[in-house]
Amino acid sequence: MENDTFVQFDDLDLRILDQLQADSALTNQDLAQRVHASAPTCLRRVRRLIEEGIIAKQVAIVDPEKIGPSLTAIIEITLDAQSVEHLEAFEASVADVPAILQCYRVSSGPDFIVVAQVADMPAYHAMAHQVFTSQSNVRNVRSFFSIHRSKYETRVLIPRPAPADTPPGSARP
Repeated sequence: MENDTFVQFDDLDLRILDQLQADSALTNQDLAQRVHASAPTCLRRVRRLIEEGIIAKQVAIVDPEKIGPSLTAIIEITLDAQSVEHLEAFEASVADVPAILQCYRVSSGPDFIVVAQVADMPAYHAMAHQVFTSQSNVRNVRSFFSIHRSKYETRVLIPRPAPADTPPGSARP
């Protein structure tokens, strides 16, 4: 879903978003203390951010290495036909596949980059056959398997407002 209009945030909104991305389990009181706001103000702001869809979901991030064997695959998908209907049909076909964690429509090269997590290579093979190779519009599937994850972030970069004395159009640190 694309959003052509951006919501304007003030500094308090940005501080709240930054803190919640670091720890969404904070109590409202702890969050209010960290962002230097009153608890009622903080609660109203968080509710508004949820209602407006800015905070899309609050989740616990589980370490896959602690729950059992897993294999992460980064997969390039190229379609035969790239009309909007074909691209959307592919996206719909992977939307409800539990093993597929992320799907990106990309430019210059493959049509999609998909990130999947499965138990092992036989599970990957079964998922790839069911989801990718069984589709007549999928021309090419190229997979890469993670041997080590050195960085993983779920955060979105939070813009920082320009200081009041910064002239428009000048670079900020």
